[in-house]
Amino acid sequence: MCGRFTLHSPAAAVAKEFGLFDVPELSPHFNICPSQSVAIVRQKPEAKGRELAFVHWGLIPSWAEDPKIGNRMANARSETAATKPSFRSAFKSRRCLLIADGFYEWQKTGGGKQPYLIGMKDGRPFGMAGLWERWDKGEEPVESCAILTTGANDLMEPIHERMPVILSPRQFDLWLDPKSNDTAKLTELMQPYKAKDILAYPVSTRVNNPKNNTAACIEPMK
Repeated sequence: MCGRFTLHSPAAAVAKEFGLFDVPELSPHFNICPSQSVAIVRQKPEAKGRELAFVHWGLIPSWAEDPKIGNRMANARSETAATKPSFRSAFKSRRCLLIADGFYEWQKTGGGKQPYLIGMKDGRPFGMAGLWERWDKGEEPVESCAILTTGANDLMEPIHERMPVILSPRQFDLWLDPKSNDTAKLTELMQPYKAKDILAYPVSTRVNNPKNNTAACIEPMK
């Protein structure tokens, strides 16, 4: 699963990567956790172009009676998301990209678990394939999302068996278009990202504490 990620890239870099025209200055985050507000890119409703939105991380299905179900829905397996009741409606027409510039994973070791930070070799922000939903059974509507995961690539395998689905910019249009309903074509996108383009390095266990949200979280272990 993907349980933590980072976003500290400047607004100009995010706008360039995702083809956005209006990106506010984003507060740097070095330890984003489920249940927090996260930045996503999605197709503008009833309009051309993309928009940046902030939604709850932890997908709440529209039919759910209790929004707390979202606490268990931070991730969705890409292999089954198109058919699972919790995700199939969103997979059909409410797809998004979660904006990140790194994500954490924990490697099991003899002494416990060692956290690693994984990101692009060139440091650019990237889009993790996601699904979003709107829940309106409470006093206020809640928009929420989940990250799609896939099997690990060669770089990730020694660290963890799963990784988020990372899409390249040339795949964004197909993924974000709500009119794209060819499940087979969409599922083809759910592949491990190329290992040669990413890097991973160990970081300190300070990232284990959700309260720690400083640049020290992403510093390589010495």
